[in-house]
Amino acid sequence: MTNRENILRALRRQQPERVGFDFVFSPALLEEFRRRTGREDYQEYYQFPLRCIELDPTRLQTDYTVFFDALPAGTRPLDWNPEWGIMGAPGPTAHFQEMLHPMAKFESVAQVEAYPWPDWLADYRWQQLPARVAGLKQRDLVVCAFMEMTLFELAWYLRGMDRFMEELIGEEDIATALLDKLTAIRIGMAQRYAAAGADVLMLGDDVATQIDMMISPALWRATLKPRLAEVIRAAKAVNPQILIFYHGDGNMERIVPDLIEIGVEILNPVQPECMDPLRMKELFGDRLAFWGCIGTQTTMPFSTPGEVQQTIAKLIATVGKGGGLLLAPTHTLEPDVPWANVEALLAAVKAP
Repeated sequence: MTNRENILRALRRQQPERVGFDFVFSPALLEEFRRRTGREDYQEYYQFPLRCIELDPTRLQTDYTVFFDALPAGTRPLDWNPEWGIMGAPGPTAHFQEMLHPMAKFESVAQVEAYPWPDWLADYRWQQLPARVAGLKQRDLVVCAFMEMTLFELAWYLRGMDRFMEELIGEEDIATALLDKLTAIRIGMAQRYAAAGADVLMLGDDVATQIDMMISPALWRATLKPRLAEVIRAAKAVNPQILIFYHGDGNMERIVPDLIEIGVEILNPVQPECMDPLRMKELFGDRLAFWGCIGTQTTMPFSTPGEVQQTIAKLIATVGKGGGLLLAPTHTLEPDVPWANVEALLAAVKAP
């Protein structure tokens, strides 16, 4: 069985020959990887079974600083999402940034409509993508299109959480206009990723805390669910075989049936500190695959290497039974993760 066949079988809830894996290094662990290996690309070095595709760079040179009265020294566009105009001031810990919101002072829908939106749908950014996808598939890799922070998170990143949440609850025009604009962009991107041949469309928003939903399920169903459904329908209309992945940190169990209803097929990260992976398998394993399940608040920083391997072996034997599992830490591997635990993770997922 090829790598692609193996991973896609698992994601379609069929028994694979081996369980796939994925993880992301924080800058500190990336530097440790470089020091230990002399290499730059840990996905290549560790033979990850999948890759995320990227569009060609934007040609725009928008000055988003005009939307802020003053910026702290060292502020720059967010490292992980630079094109939307959201800025990041230096944070107090490691690589973390304090988010600054370009639409914080907007008072009208007209200002939302006039905002210099990124040119995600410009043809020049998509011309090379089909060839890029084909090249990855020729290398026997599963191809993922990253579109997490799909609607809710981007909306409050742009507007500011307090103000956006107040406007969302109050059904105010600015919140509606902002979500509608983001939905239109995401629909266009989903269609193009599907047409380019991506295997997995990665959607998601953090709509929960570790205790329960951040907003009520009723509000989520009224405002976000129908828009997310539009994005999924758009992708599936172009390519019915594309797999729909949804990322949401925290305990979002109350909306999991809704996600299944609108076409989500893979749930991530299944954070074991607040969503028991085995319980999720028992409740939804006939309709969902699970991508994640390894705790980054518990297992990875605080377990011994032997305990890391035991945890992973148990997940494979239970959540992975019959297929439907791709193992991954539930978030970026932060600086407090011992390197020995990284090695233990790799040994466990690559074990015969």
